[in-house]
Amino acid sequence: MEYKENTDKVTSLNFIEQIITRDLEEGNTGGRVHTRFPPEPNGYLHIGHAKSICLNFGLANKYNGKCNLRFDDTNPTKENVEYVNAIKEDVRWLGFDWEDREFYASDYFEQLYEMAVFLIRKGKAFVCEMSGEEMAAARGTPAIPGKESPWRDRPAEESLDLFGRMRKGEFPDGSMVLRARIDMASPNMHLRDPVMYRIMRASHHRTGDLWCIYPMYDWAHGQSDYLENITHSICTLEFEVHRPLYDWFLDNLEITENRPRQFEFARLNLNYTVMSKRKLLELVEGGHVRSWDDPRMPTVSGLRRRGFTPASIRMFSDKVGVAKRENVIDMALLEHCIREDLNKNARRVMGVLDPVKLIIDNYPDGKVEELNALCNPERPEDGHRIVPFSKTLWIERGDFMEDPPKKFFRLSPGKEVRLKYAYIIRCESVDRDENGKITAIHCSYDPETKSGLSGTRKVKGTLHWVSAGHALEAEVRLYDRLFDVPNPDDNPEDVDFKDNLNPDSLRVVKGLLEPSIKDARVGRRYQFERTGYFCVDPDSRPDNPVFNRTVTLRDSWAKINK
Repeated sequence: MEYKENTDKVTSLNFIEQIITRDLEEGNTGGRVHTRFPPEPNGYLHIGHAKSICLNFGLANKYNGKCNLRFDDTNPTKENVEYVNAIKEDVRWLGFDWEDREFYASDYFEQLYEMAVFLIRKGKAFVCEMSGEEMAAARGTPAIPGKESPWRDRPAEESLDLFGRMRKGEFPDGSMVLRARIDMASPNMHLRDPVMYRIMRASHHRTGDLWCIYPMYDWAHGQSDYLENITHSICTLEFEVHRPLYDWFLDNLEITENRPRQFEFARLNLNYTVMSKRKLLELVEGGHVRSWDDPRMPTVSGLRRRGFTPASIRMFSDKVGVAKRENVIDMALLEHCIREDLNKNARRVMGVLDPVKLIIDNYPDGKVEELNALCNPERPEDGHRIVPFSKTLWIERGDFMEDPPKKFFRLSPGKEVRLKYAYIIRCESVDRDENGKITAIHCSYDPETKSGLSGTRKVKGTLHWVSAGHALEAEVRLYDRLFDVPNPDDNPEDVDFKDNLNPDSLRVVKGLLEPSIKDARVGRRYQFERTGYFCVDPDSRPDNPVFNRTVTLRDSWAKINK
């Protein structure tokens, strides 16, 4: 069905919403909206799948419809239960519920088989004995017609007999396939008598060894949509050339009622990473990352472990929008979304990642003050936390310079700064080791400048710190982008995409944190003040807390888009 250009009524909607709105207004779907998210359980979901999840479930929610979770489990050699469970966990974590509508293509193996028999009887499918190499050679090119199979005109009864015997396991793997009989001269290569079934002796994670023939995706896809009463089958743009085949199968099965229709949108491409499951698997199996949920991976589980929130990914998907043309999204937008979320919701703490000792010479020995610090200035209702303050502190080494440039507003000899939540201090001298490295900074403090006192002096610089006698030691994993070039897939033929891996994508340091973070549970997110956002890693233990850096505080996207 063709659709007109936007009308005033629907100009604020994306093009898929415009289609659905018109369908409902014109009664094209009986007043129903029923979508589906159809992952193949051959790997973990990545951020591109997250966009599809948000779109399909979001449309169902917006139009008071339904969305199925359907696993495209038609290739048992690459699929397993681990991936099924991971996919379900990811969809739930993103905040979506498929209720009782969990389906599998394998649910329909018997019906798909009977539908294939129907096409054979009509003369629209045939059993072919060409090898894979022979079929590839005979396929032709978009400009050159393919060559018809010598078995293309095989009588329907003979194909029916052979197809039944294929199912019974009478023939070896690869010896026969079932092909649709369409047009070997079609400019659309997907219509050149595509394979519908292949013989594959492989145990299936749900059907076991019941089947030794398995349907191809293009055959199972549209028919599964039909069997589930899907109204709008929403795919990424690479399936646009598959749509004529999707419709051909429905046409020749003589399906007219409750017929699904396929629509395509641009897939999500993100710079500084790869989005191919095959390449992600290669990174995992090659030991370039620890696992599918390595925080450097663009997988949903990796983003979750790194500290991203469901709300930030939904926000990102919404900002990216639904387009008809392929484009590459800047990683800075994804990072902006998590900063926006965590700035409002993450508890503040102080942590020093490159420590140097700071001694306040005129502060009383043995004295410890308990200072009040806001848990989150964006959420005053979260109250305060207690931060201990003492004579000896840790500060960031980078917050001190002996010979600073003109606009350096941090600590230097003779200059004053404020210690956050505490006092104004002045640098008096430094201690060095035998190699000249600074080991301690000596300061004096003004007891009349305690933070919160009215009339206290103001200075330009404010530093975070941690009391040396109360600091909690932690392993801090500083994650950066996995690749050091924007498009790691854009290589000459002789260059492997893995050659673009960023050697500094992970740096591990010992952090010194304020003691309020001691009992942080796994997954808890924090802002380390002046440093960045961090999340407690599943590796964390009471005797060895582990924190992952989610993202730094600097937001290049917000600055670019001001």
